Amino acid sequence: MNLSLTIEDFNYPLPDDRIAKYPLAERDQSKLLWFNKGRIQERKFFEIADILPEDSLLVFNETRVIQARLLFRKETGAQIELFCLEPVEPVSDFQLAMQQQSPVVWKCMVGNAKKWKSGKIATILQIKNQAVMLYAEIKERLSDAFLVEFSWEPKEVDFLSILETAGLTPLPPYLHRQAEASDKDRYQTVFARLNGSVAAPTAGLHFTDKLLQQISGKGIRSEKLILHVGAGTFKPVSEEKVADHEMHTEKIKVSLQTLKNLLAASDKKIIPVGTTSMRSLESLFWMALNKLNGKTNYTVVDQWAPYETNIPEGFTTKNALEVLIQTLEDEQKDLLEGATQMIIVPGYQYRFAQGLITNFHQPKSTLLLLVAALVGDSWKDAYEYALNNNFRFLSYGDSCLFLP
Repeated sequence: MNLSLTIEDFNYPLPDDRIAKYPLAERDQSKLLWFNKGRIQERKFFEIADILPEDSLLVFNETRVIQARLLFRKETGAQIELFCLEPVEPVSDFQLAMQQQSPVVWKCMVGNAKKWKSGKIATILQIKNQAVMLYAEIKERLSDAFLVEFSWEPKEVDFLSILETAGLTPLPPYLHRQAEASDKDRYQTVFARLNGSVAAPTAGLHFTDKLLQQISGKGIRSEKLILHVGAGTFKPVSEEKVADHEMHTEKIKVSLQTLKNLLAASDKKIIPVGTTSMRSLESLFWMALNKLNGKTNYTVVDQWAPYETNIPEGFTTKNALEVLIQTLEDEQKDLLEGATQMIIVPGYQYRFAQGLITNFHQPKSTLLLLVAALVGDSWKDAYEYALNNNFRFLSYGDSCLFLP
């Protein structure tokens, strides 16, 4: 990568009134910026089935957003907000964590932490006509968050029921508003399946069941994987040099069958739906190289792996999939589980993605770097067009189809 890359080169003016505070009434009515080999057109998202290349393979992220924000009020009247980031004890797997009974420990961000130095705070909930007393207590202060123990009575209630009953939708901070009841549905894709994200894979928010059927009816195939989106996705690049930015880590799950299907579809034009799907796919290539290089923890991709790993001559994406398939079969596993800290910046050579469906991203964000790696400086033309033609920006905003 270009070590002198500066984040200021990925800045642009975004007035607050261009940030979509609410979604449109219908998911698929959003605008679509169609970038096709440098040519830009404005379409509607529901037309996407007609303009996707016939040999496309779409890859969706079927993670599900958890209702991650819990509000407590101290006896003094101070409100404390706990933003549940990831489970720690007794299990760290999101699916298992949701099934746990009292007590559990989660890594959390704490709003108004200065008003909560120690001791338990409590709130009372109604779950299925049953009163549940929920407690929270700080167990440890971390550099960037807190370890918080949640406990409740009666203990037989599972943690998912608590979050679904009392939790609020973790809307992005740049919306500057409180979550409303409608967000519980609209900040979730129609194909969401596995709990684990604290931010939506927003490119998927535009799809409806009807549109998915239309796309399938055109003979366009799709695959699904999981990347649980963490709060770090909103972390701005605060360093002047991109090389000094520390990327966040997110968990990935890809089934053995999906790997086999990707291998069988090597003649297809792979188009990830969203930056999370793209990051997951690209991480697979580097996991395979980790395995070839004898790394024990081969499913963990470091931030700079793509720029520091030697690629054997002639080693292809197809070879990478073959390595992962063979490894999983040898390990008698049907699911690849890992984590990626990988950052994608201009100069990166994409191994899977030949296009991208995505929303418009914040200035000076790692997500904008990822788009620029795909289309080069043409991202500036696309964003200028969108700003000049009343496109809506960020999570609840309009979308792009990039076909470089």
